[in-house]
Amino acid sequence: MDDYEDPTTFRGKGGEIHQTSSSHGERLTTAQGMVVADNQNSLKAGDKGPILLEDFVLREKIFHFDHERIPERVVHARGTGAHGTFVCTRAIANLTMAAPFQTEGKETPLFARFSTVVGSKGSPDLARDVRGFAVKFYTDAGNWDLVGNNIPVFFIQDPIKFPDLVHAVKPEPDRGFPQAQSAHDTFWDYISLTPESMHMVMWQMSDRTIPRSFRMMEGFGVHTYRFLTANGDSTFVKFHWKPVLGMQSVLWDEAVKINGADPDFHRRDLWNAIKQGDHPQWRLCVQVFDQTFADEFEFDILDSTKLIPEELVPLEEIGVMTLNRVVDNFFQETEQVAFCTQNVVPGIGFSDDPLLQGRNFSYLDTQLKRLGGPNFAALPINAPRGCPMSNNYQDGHMQTANRPGRINYEPNGFGVGPREDPLAGYVSYRGTVDGHRQRIRPESFADHYSQARQFYLSQTAIEQTHICEALIFELGKCEMPDIRNAIVGHLLNIEEDMAITVADGLGIVDLPPAATTAVPARSDLPTSDALSILKSPVKTFEGRVLGVLLLDGFDPDILGELSAAALDAGASVQVIAVQANGALDANGGRRPPDHALRGGKSVLFDAIVVLGGAGDDSAIAEFPPAREFMTDAHNHGKFIGHHQATAFLTDCKLPGRPDTGYFDLSGEKTASQFLAECAAVRCWLRLSDMPNEADFGYGDL
Repeated sequence: MDDYEDPTTFRGKGGEIHQTSSSHGERLTTAQGMVVADNQNSLKAGDKGPILLEDFVLREKIFHFDHERIPERVVHARGTGAHGTFVCTRAIANLTMAAPFQTEGKETPLFARFSTVVGSKGSPDLARDVRGFAVKFYTDAGNWDLVGNNIPVFFIQDPIKFPDLVHAVKPEPDRGFPQAQSAHDTFWDYISLTPESMHMVMWQMSDRTIPRSFRMMEGFGVHTYRFLTANGDSTFVKFHWKPVLGMQSVLWDEAVKINGADPDFHRRDLWNAIKQGDHPQWRLCVQVFDQTFADEFEFDILDSTKLIPEELVPLEEIGVMTLNRVVDNFFQETEQVAFCTQNVVPGIGFSDDPLLQGRNFSYLDTQLKRLGGPNFAALPINAPRGCPMSNNYQDGHMQTANRPGRINYEPNGFGVGPREDPLAGYVSYRGTVDGHRQRIRPESFADHYSQARQFYLSQTAIEQTHICEALIFELGKCEMPDIRNAIVGHLLNIEEDMAITVADGLGIVDLPPAATTAVPARSDLPTSDALSILKSPVKTFEGRVLGVLLLDGFDPDILGELSAAALDAGASVQVIAVQANGALDANGGRRPPDHALRGGKSVLFDAIVVLGGAGDDSAIAEFPPAREFMTDAHNHGKFIGHHQATAFLTDCKLPGRPDTGYFDLSGEKTASQFLAECAAVRCWLRLSDMPNEADFGYGDL
């Protein structure tokens, strides 16, 4: 078999699966009425060649998709951004002529935007969703946009499928819901018929899609790009952003409750950190490899549903991004910023990844519609800063920079205006292209399950449990049993125990047959610790928030010690009191809180401390918000410090207390020692000892 092509399938009203054929009733056509022969593959030159501009079916489909919303982004609508700088920590002029990487210590201004993908502008921050991770470098050779996600792979291999993917996951068009979630029939129906998505589904169902903070998630360029030197040499490159604070996610039950307590949790967290001077940082790392490696690698480097394990091609750090300034106006900057994958500078080139090629076409068209005209690049947030902008673009919406005089063309005989520069200008990689015009994917794109299995097996037992519970929750929201069965059939191709666990959680008695595979899943791929959050443990409490619940009569000296220890640890303290007017300390002074207990849920904090009084606090334990505060903190594995609060904790009737996650600050631990223990983020032993995790919001197991 030289080439491979997924069959185009659809689900009948009774749930049965059919393969399309020319005899099937309603035929797919273009807007001009022409019948479409292949809606799964873009037209390429050769089986792995670049997409051809001739593909009018792709262009029309993407064109209509890009213009569906005004003015909100179709995807990535819910986002927040900040200004910062990139400092080169290792010059790589031998690999690329890209301006930011020529000199160690070189500083490049930038703007970064983080976002969810599915939800509207008004959706909550903690939806289970992929996060966009886009950075605009204002280099002295022009603007470079590195537009990626917090996950290194994607759902589809070909851009012609993107409108269908998004239509399937967005609110269903007849009812307008559900909002900002994939837990519904149309999404999982599409996934069940798109096996190439199964690797991404493993990531989507993992804790990666409910990050604790934008500051604590990774970013990826997703695609394979090229580094280009001045003499035309090329190497392949993949881009990775590594958070200096380490990775951290929340539990699903926490995410649900945070969305209720503070739907702006992520954007507020980023804003507060920058305003407090705790500037978030990421290390930019690259995987660099040549054509020989690409030819020998088990999978195709042009397939966006695949990754290259870090153990196979180690990451090399080349710089650090620091976000140090919030926006002055959200609309002018965060909303009007326009990222385009096609925005590159000399030294950065494209591979023939078909999804990347499609994005290069789509993004410019998207910005044209969203921002009202062709001059969006002149908006201050989008305009180059490190170099002059000079061209002959004329008129159009929002034009304020027409060239004076009579000459607005090139070449001209008047000796005025900008001219091309063959020496300094951008030169594309001179690769060869040879092949037939065809709509097909190569056989090297046909393995949909091996890396999905590798990802799942690379997780800790806790993380595997979370994936299974996420699948049970999501599929449990599907109304059609056939969709649930079909997904379990795909899971059987990834890992049988996972499939059985999910089937049991859904009440499926008889396992469905495994889905048909073009290429059987491999069982010989080694696990990769880099794919697991918990195998790359956080080693600091820096950037985290300690919540301190004050009860009347608390010792203010202990609060002072906690505040000082948190400052030393690079963390912050927020105070919670039963009432909004604060709590009385042992000296009779009143301490105003940052939160009243009814709004200051424990899910908003990374660890908590209860400072009790000398009197009887048992009555407070009967106050429902107080009981909920402590129950959630306990059930979510938070580290809990306490001082003169033993009776209060006893009356809260927390199962299994005390355990290794509890610390008595009356003598067992100092404030500094407690904060050092909190660097582990969560008392996982408490969670693993729970008799039935379903009782605490982890799913239906």
